[in-house]
Amino acid sequence: MLADLAAALRRRRLRWYVFGAQAAVAYGRPRMTADVDVTVDLAQTSTLALVDDLARAGFDLRIDLGEDFLREARLLPLVHRPTCMPIDVVVAASSLHLEFLARRRLIDLGGLSVPMISPEDLIVTKVLAGRPKDLEDVRGVLLEQRDLDLDRIRDLLGGLEAALGEDRLLRRLDRLVRKARTSVVRRP
Repeated sequence: MLADLAAALRRRRLRWYVFGAQAAVAYGRPRMTADVDVTVDLAQTSTLALVDDLARAGFDLRIDLGEDFLREARLLPLVHRPTCMPIDVVVAASSLHLEFLARRRLIDLGGLSVPMISPEDLIVTKVLAGRPKDLEDVRGVLLEQRDLDLDRIRDLLGGLEAALGEDRLLRRLDRLVRKARTSVVRRP
């Protein structure tokens, strides 16, 4: 599925990265997930052209979305026909998406070089989402990645707190970091 996606996006020369649970598995601990999440920078491409390109590459919309909706869509719910794997394509629309694109890392997945959100940016997105499974993903990344730039994570979360009028994100991160450090100390 990722090979088909990569080929279609490469033909358009579009920048993209995998995020969400698949990235958490790549950087942290294995867990079950039912889909793949991808962010794509459309540059000069329209969402309609992207949907057409992806259809030729084996991807269908999971729900019927009208042309008017697709012109403005920021999320494309797709399924890969050959594997029946759902994939959610997020259209990069914010400066934060562009920052994440600039910091993405190439990860080898079975011989395929896949652009992946950086582990620091993944932690930011997971702390922001705040669901129990997201926080468990953060814990896994904190336990497995030894060279994380925690200052950059804190800076991004602090900026998000200010922009959103939120005051829990940094506390949530600090609690997860403390728990991860405690887990590492207890390992035999």
